[in-house]
Amino acid sequence: MQKSPSKGFTLIELLVVITIIGILAGLILSAAGYIQKKGARSRAEAEIAALSAALESFKADMGDYPATNAADPTVASMSPGTDAASVFLRTNLMPVSGGKVFFEFSKGMTNSSGAIVDPFGNRYGYRYPGTMNGSNFFDLWSTAGSSDSNTWIKNW
Repeated sequence: MQKSPSKGFTLIELLVVITIIGILAGLILSAAGYIQKKGARSRAEAEIAALSAALESFKADMGDYPATNAADPTVASMSPGTDAASVFLRTNLMPVSGGKVFFEFSKGMTNSSGAIVDPFGNRYGYRYPGTMNGSNFFDLWSTAGSSDSNTWIKNW
């Protein structure tokens, strides 16, 4: 008497298929993370370029860039990259009490304290007079979520 072939999959076949699906899912998820990070980096580069253009417009109208080392003690005590420095830059480019608006900040560009944040959720850094671009120019940067300054997005 002949044995009829079974109608189903063996345990080995099922494990092989599940393993292949797991590997493919891992590859897709890692690629999606890379694409998201690359998109955030591109957006930060575009925002720095737009903020730089707004600062140039500010200088054309006001005669100089907003200075972070002014005699005002609230400005003089600000460290670059802090909420205070970022809020200072935002209030100069988009004053709430009248005056010319040099840059229109979207809802996602500021945090609850009013600081300008990059797509990674960190504050943009701003300093004038700059130390990297020379004393007659400003420094504007995003840490891009990294402590390695070589990977930062900057205008210099």
